[in-house]
Amino acid sequence: MRLAGGAGSPRAAPSPGNDSRWRAAEPGGGSSPSPEAWSGSPNGSLGGWDPFGRDEELAKLEIAVLAVTFAVAVVGNGSVLLALRRTPRKASRMHLFIRHLSLADLVVAFFQVLPQLCWEVTHRFHGPDGLCRVVKHLQVFGMFASAYMLVAMTADRYIAVCHPLKTLQQPTKRSYGMIAAAWALSLLLSTPQYFIFSLSEVERGSQVYDCWAHFIMPWGPRAYITWITGGIFVAPVLILVTCYGFICYHIWRNVRGKTRPGEAVAAGGGRRAGGGGGPRRGLLLAPCVSSVKTISRAKIRTVKMTFVIVSAYVVCWAPFFTIQMWSVWDQRFPWVGR
Repeated sequence: MRLAGGAGSPRAAPSPGNDSRWRAAEPGGGSSPSPEAWSGSPNGSLGGWDPFGRDEELAKLEIAVLAVTFAVAVVGNGSVLLALRRTPRKASRMHLFIRHLSLADLVVAFFQVLPQLCWEVTHRFHGPDGLCRVVKHLQVFGMFASAYMLVAMTADRYIAVCHPLKTLQQPTKRSYGMIAAAWALSLLLSTPQYFIFSLSEVERGSQVYDCWAHFIMPWGPRAYITWITGGIFVAPVLILVTCYGFICYHIWRNVRGKTRPGEAVAAGGGRRAGGGGGPRRGLLLAPCVSSVKTISRAKIRTVKMTFVIVSAYVVCWAPFFTIQMWSVWDQRFPWVGR
């Protein structure tokens, strides 16, 4: 992740969804971007020369990682959507959530990873102030949408397992409502990006412009990163763990409750079968045993699904947000450039 630098610039800290440029808000509002000065320089700098350079070897590595991530995201989620489209049977509610989850991941790929890839190639943001704000909004919007769509799908599974009677009350309508709420909430929570980021001079008087965030020091970056981390990572993980915990407990309780009566009936049926009236009674035991086995397999599948979903989500996001929080809360953070 490339960090902002330059002599005399404030300490740079990562910002979700971009290459982490921000600066302190200066008295009097600071310097405002000059479209004429920016457009007059082909590379957003004086004569095409940028006095605030970067590590080109690291930039090449970042470009390669972003390119691979973009390709994998597009191919993987595109394959899921194609498979769902070719499904011969009627689409279930689970298919509906998976479709929208794949769409949210494609939003991340095309509006977060791809712009960041182009940004790394050009080093500086090449575009007007309005495009800068839109790009920053869409980058965080995709992150919120992907997280909240997973939460919505988990909540639907929780209702289906723990409150099965509610699934008889217009389940499709409720599912569409949860999906719409996830998209709307993501759009709302990412709106502050329009007011935080803008096309600004990297250094006052340098005429080198980039898409940077402006915060009130020293608490501004900490408040921003903490809010993003809580909204995209901490809150969804807590909801996922809670919902799947209730699901596992509900299935375990059902299995425990059905196993004991089944064993008692099986034992009584065996004794009666020995008394001569058993053939008919023995046949009645099969559904009970089959039911217990089916619930047991469902319990195992749910536990596996819980482990995979929660673990994958935590493993994928934990390193990123750990670095984000570390960079703004530790004044001696070692990976921040000047």
